[in-house]
Amino acid sequence: MALAAEAADFAGLAKYGLFGALGHQEYLLRAQQQLTGLYEQGLEVHLRVLEAGDFEDYCSALGLDPRAPAARVAYAGDPELAGEPFVYAGEPLVDLLPVLLDDHRARVRMSVACAALLGAVGDDPTGQRRMAAVMRYVTSVYLALAEGAGEGCHLLTLRCHGPEDGEELTSAVDVCVERGHLHPAGRDAEAFCVTLAAGVASGGEGALLLHGDPSAGNGDGPPDRSPDGSSGGPGPGPRVRGWALAGGRLRPMTAHEVFDELADDAARGLPFPPGVVPQPGFRLPDFPGAGAGAGAGGGGGPLG
Repeated sequence: MALAAEAADFAGLAKYGLFGALGHQEYLLRAQQQLTGLYEQGLEVHLRVLEAGDFEDYCSALGLDPRAPAARVAYAGDPELAGEPFVYAGEPLVDLLPVLLDDHRARVRMSVACAALLGAVGDDPTGQRRMAAVMRYVTSVYLALAEGAGEGCHLLTLRCHGPEDGEELTSAVDVCVERGHLHPAGRDAEAFCVTLAAGVASGGEGALLLHGDPSAGNGDGPPDRSPDGSSGGPGPGPRVRGWALAGGRLRPMTAHEVFDELADDAARGLPFPPGVVPQPGFRLPDFPGAGAGAGAGGGGGPLG
């Protein structure tokens, strides 16, 4: 089943007569009743977001009339679009829709990043081996970031693009560690790793930031240096560490560079974390085969 979860998509699709005279809230109420009925019958229902622009592109590509009920059924059930199913488990829509939308956005990010990754490595046997190597590497980076983050729930953000005016890719994932155990992050973790893999494989440029859990305190780890170069323990605010992606290789940022990256994010419309303490990134694993002196960011792209 494809759901018009957001009011803007509902309005964009209503012109095709898909919902009759229903308003968005009435539509959601009926969808809830239908889902509940199917669930109580013991049927497994797979959900996806019915997105206006995507649906129109889909119909155009396949020569379908968006006004025809068959087009909506085809869109909802197309395995090339659905990927791993999002299975309805009896939740009220008020609780389900935010989760479904987050899952959908992660799918979109992953789809775009997968296309960029395939474009960088190719689809021949050699490219498949390169892709496997890159994915093993970014998985090791993700685990190293989680270990270095320590206890609490932290936020990883990533933006990167190819070296030749490539499309900018972005991703974010919550990294939650409790008693040394990393909690699964689901689709967001998959999207993050594939996005980083695309940046690594394409020799891309960008930045990766690790936002510390503001409620966990900053007492873990050795004292760091503040942005002005003076020594001392971590400050009272959440700390943010960073790594620059250059030529497809990660290197730790300095505290100054982390501050500059946060300022650039603010210029792009993201909130500047209040009371933030910019700190240098710690060392991450080298890409396999990197020279002993290359460090975590020296040299060219790992697939060059």
